[in-house]
Amino acid sequence: MNKIFPQVEANGKAAARTNVLPGEEAGCGPFCCSRRGACLSASLLLLLATLAALIALIAIFGSPPRTPAAQACVTLTNRTGFLCRDRRSCISASGVCDGVRTCPHGEDEDEDFCRDVPKSLPQFLVAHCGDPASWIYSDQRCDGTNNCGDCSDELIPVTACPPCGPGWWRCPSTVFKYCGCIPRSLCRDRVQHCSDWSDEYSCPGP
Repeated sequence: MNKIFPQVEANGKAAARTNVLPGEEAGCGPFCCSRRGACLSASLLLLLATLAALIALIAIFGSPPRTPAAQACVTLTNRTGFLCRDRRSCISASGVCDGVRTCPHGEDEDEDFCRDVPKSLPQFLVAHCGDPASWIYSDQRCDGTNNCGDCSDELIPVTACPPCGPGWWRCPSTVFKYCGCIPRSLCRDRVQHCSDWSDEYSCPGP
């Protein structure tokens, strides 16, 4: 049996000696890893388990949206518009998915919006015509032009548009392009644009 001799300090006092078992380090508690390799393996397993849990959550709940939800705005012409990502630029509704990138970052032509129009468009950008199969952009409603083809975007009961503006003359139009109003620029031009000829006899002109 080996004898353990106490170590003597400089002041002559005996110092207690602690035996260290093989594989242990001095100052290591009972929960320390005996080998560094085991600790590293446990850390890697924990990291992999965390990544697997994250992937499972994404698969269940879907990935987070890449861009904020689309927001409506009012254009300078008092029409429904699309607010760009910079939160300053407001483009017309009909400028979305028209093949031209109008927003500073081009999000008005984003695939999420344009993959299946009008279904993929935000609802505030779409207006429906009298024929359920037909649709127009919301800023084309009540603009004086026959965008639906049956004037349902300009006349009641489908659309209740305000009276003709100062640059328009109210009359039953004979021009397919217009509905209940015609531009005053067409008045007094010696061409009939109203079924009652009021554009030539009553309209004061532009």
